[in-house]
Amino acid sequence: MGEPQLSYEQARAELASVVERLEAGGGSLEESLALWERGEQLADICQRWLDGARARLEAARAAREES
Repeated sequence: MGEPQLSYEQARAELASVVERLEAGGGSLEESLALWERGEQLADICQRWLDGARARLEAARAAREES
């Protein structure tokens, strides 16, 4: 919550790093669970960015069609 807002690119890059670390294995169960939870958070951030971009595109398209 207190974390500054990540850009889409930052969240995507960190998510890729989390996935690589999970695929490499070797960590404890606790570490793997923490990585998984962080990955879920990052995926949510990316999805919110994509949803926002989609909404802006649809609004721009609708505005252009009305004019």
